[in-house]
Amino acid sequence: MSLTTTAEMAGAAPGPAETDDVTIVVATRNRPDRLAATVPHHRAPVIIVDNGSERPIRVPGADVVRLDSNLGAAARNVGAERARTRYVAFADDDSYWEPGSLARAASLFRSHPRTALLAAEVRVGAGAYLDPVSAQMAAAPLGTPPGAAGPAILGFLACSVVVRRDAFLAAGGFRPRLFVYGEEALLAMDLAAAGWRLSYAPSLIVRHFPEPAGRNQRARHRIEARNRVLTALLRRPPAVVARTLAGALGSHPAALVDVARNLPWALRHRHPLPPAVEEALRRLN
Repeated sequence: MSLTTTAEMAGAAPGPAETDDVTIVVATRNRPDRLAATVPHHRAPVIIVDNGSERPIRVPGADVVRLDSNLGAAARNVGAERARTRYVAFADDDSYWEPGSLARAASLFRSHPRTALLAAEVRVGAGAYLDPVSAQMAAAPLGTPPGAAGPAILGFLACSVVVRRDAFLAAGGFRPRLFVYGEEALLAMDLAAAGWRLSYAPSLIVRHFPEPAGRNQRARHRIEARNRVLTALLRRPPAVVARTLAGALGSHPAALVDVARNLPWALRHRHPLPPAVEEALRRLN
């Protein structure tokens, strides 16, 4: 993998920084139009990881890292490794953090040293409707531990979290083998297993403008099913693995071919979760 950087391109630059404690990392591929719409809203130093785009992406005022190939979600790891701030906020090329959110996130981290991840409230589209994942987090099924930054969570949307950089990297970041779709679950488990808190912080707001459905949904659902099974194989008890396999077989049987290809890797890296984390996941299921 070779890396090159540049800081010039026709188009708008990020806005004035509201904090120097957070770096925004954006992974993108072949969507310069989406970047042009969202980058001007960023209010912190920006690292853009060009995930093997067919044509190089250049953004004024940002540190652009060009990858030779598409690493999927693991491209975010490259940006986090390159960042020099204590905290890293992730964004997609179709999302941005509302003003004040990143400064508040830095303040929350300073006040809650056991917290490794803060998940924002996500507002979708021009109508700014509440994302269903945010609604689930707001319901606080795991409660709010005393002294926590917000309700405890064991899942998140990658484009709407700020992480403590050293904890994120120590946990391994996003696993390249999972590529995309459902890659967040394993990281959430591993951060919790390492003793960190993950919290929903609705005072932080992310605006998300996803494209209308048009991507290959069949392929996406197959990858999601594969990743659910691989994540279970990596961390969950045999009974959960069996149920997850059965679910994949019933809904996306082709995903089991993908699981079989990755089975030796999953078994080599299997580390069951601590009982407290497993119990919390059972409460969510």
